[in-house]
Amino acid sequence: MKHLIPLLLAMTALSASAADLQSISLKTIDGKDATLKDYAGKAVLVVNVASECGYTGQYAGLQSLHEKYAKQGFSVLGFPCNDFGGQEPGSEADIKAFCTERFKVTFPMFSKVAITGADKHPLFVALTGGTDVAWNFEKFLVGKDG
Repeated sequence: MKHLIPLLLAMTALSASAADLQSISLKTIDGKDATLKDYAGKAVLVVNVASECGYTGQYAGLQSLHEKYAKQGFSVLGFPCNDFGGQEPGSEADIKAFCTERFKVTFPMFSKVAITGADKHPLFVALTGGTDVAWNFEKFLVGKDG
């Protein structure tokens, strides 16, 4: 886990300006409107997550990372996605219950999004430059400056 941040910093590339990223409409897992402006001044790790994936155990590490660096202006943001093998079939309520009960997740979670194909969520279009994400638990580090 200690090598995760430098690795992510080396791998991160954004194709949109900070203002563009921050203006993209989002919905929290509880159905409330949000944008990345809500996290202005924080570094965020955007992760597409899935409850029935072989990588689902990563929730524990993501929660640990969130807890360790939250006071320094860092947050993990989870975006459930059912695009890969139907590995996130539940409702937002099901996903929230699973994450909080099994992994004690306290980092912000958002409503399910598509991250591949023609209906790809605009946030993931911006983060990937339009290319498709390869699988669940892909990570995108966005700096404090957006």
